[in-house]
Amino acid sequence: MEIEYQTVGVAGAGAMGRGIAQIAAQAGSTVVLYDTQPEAVQRALQDLGAQWDKLQEKGRMDAAAVQGCKGRLRPATTLRDLAGCNLVIEAVVERLDVKQALFSELEGIVAPGTTLATNTSSLSVTAIGSALQRPQDFAGYHFFNPVALMKVVEVIAGLKTEPAVCTRLAAYARRMGHTPVQAQDTPGFIVNHAGRGYNTEALRIVSEGVADFATIDRILRDQVGFKLGPFELMDLTGLDVSHPVMESVYRQYYDEARYRPSVITAQRQAGKVLGRKTSEGFYRYVEGKAQVPPEPPVPQVAAMPPVWVSTRAARRAELYQLLKDLGAQVETGQSPSANALTLVAPLGFDVTTVAVVERLDPARTIGIDMLVEDAATKRRVLATNPATRSDMRDAAHALFARDGKAVSVIRDSGGFVTQRVVATIVNIASDICQQRICSPQDLETAVTLGLGYPLGPLAMGNRWGPTNILEVLFNMQTVYGDQRYRPSPWLRRRGAIGLSLLHEES
Repeated sequence: MEIEYQTVGVAGAGAMGRGIAQIAAQAGSTVVLYDTQPEAVQRALQDLGAQWDKLQEKGRMDAAAVQGCKGRLRPATTLRDLAGCNLVIEAVVERLDVKQALFSELEGIVAPGTTLATNTSSLSVTAIGSALQRPQDFAGYHFFNPVALMKVVEVIAGLKTEPAVCTRLAAYARRMGHTPVQAQDTPGFIVNHAGRGYNTEALRIVSEGVADFATIDRILRDQVGFKLGPFELMDLTGLDVSHPVMESVYRQYYDEARYRPSVITAQRQAGKVLGRKTSEGFYRYVEGKAQVPPEPPVPQVAAMPPVWVSTRAARRAELYQLLKDLGAQVETGQSPSANALTLVAPLGFDVTTVAVVERLDPARTIGIDMLVEDAATKRRVLATNPATRSDMRDAAHALFARDGKAVSVIRDSGGFVTQRVVATIVNIASDICQQRICSPQDLETAVTLGLGYPLGPLAMGNRWGPTNILEVLFNMQTVYGDQRYRPSPWLRRRGAIGLSLLHEES
């Protein structure tokens, strides 16, 4: 079968350009690699040759395949050396003027009908292509670093891109062993757009004094199954990368509240407290290892009070059974006795609001997050309110730790930690679909491959119930009065009539 793009030019020999060159050569294309710094091209050729040699040593490529790849990789000394390419992919600095100038020059070099593609992660494909005479042959082709391991590529049509160009690019991505997803030309495309909720909501939780970085990371790993907590992730990526993306998407959407960045990361970026690369971020790093503060010990409680559960608690029957399994003395009256530990399990509301509305004694009231069923989580999360007595807090902590499951006790928060982060992720994803930026299926694929979430965001919403996610958002909007939490019409409508969030209208 003939290769769609037999000769591929790559402009930019940095990490991204090298990665694209590697998979293109492995797909059978001749690759011409160019950079304004000739020594960067030579380094790239040496690095790629060494990578292929290692793959051969590990038995993942045979000698003939390695020699074939090396033979298909050629250096370019000038941009004119890309004249014979069927496809040219740009992977240079994220500056609109630089990219426009590069493509304007390229257009005068390559033959008409040659596909030109930008690997931009944050700039408008339409704006880059506006400098071209043939914008119909131009598209976005966004790979993720490291290219060989991150198996998703966003194929982005500008306003004037011919649909056939995106079809060919998608087919070529599959030939390179990647999964293409189709996106409209909007800020952040799919992955960087859908990823806005995880970090920004965690930062808001910290800014409210609800919990520290390590506690939030533990909760989101153990309750939801994220591989890295948000602060671990930002330390790995580096705030010099992640904070500008937060600001860029926020500003490009004309200060949309859902994407609002945090002064915490702005300040840390300014102070060059960037993460692993500076040995100090949200954690300190010694010899590359994060110095994580230990969890508070489980309190020793001499006498456990009886426990009463709010009649409005989420998963009330499940919570009753859990308390019985833990050996609690459970009260079943219409109201708690004078000495009872009072448990509430709200969705979206804070403990304070629930205590006031239900006329409970706030000094004895503790909240527990029951969005996720207890059997499916490795950690229980309790929340106090400003009036909660320390003996009641300690009793609740000790009780829920009786079976050895980890327990985190946080300060009052509308939506605890998991509810508000999950709801924000689901809501942003729903609005991506509402805006028709991509199909629900491509969104799920892009996020699971590009961000490594345990579930796609729409599947996450289905897993814990669109109506529950809606309730969390409505109630958080009441608690905080912030437009950030207004539900997307996609989520509202499907939640209201019991449809899957993956359901696309015909």
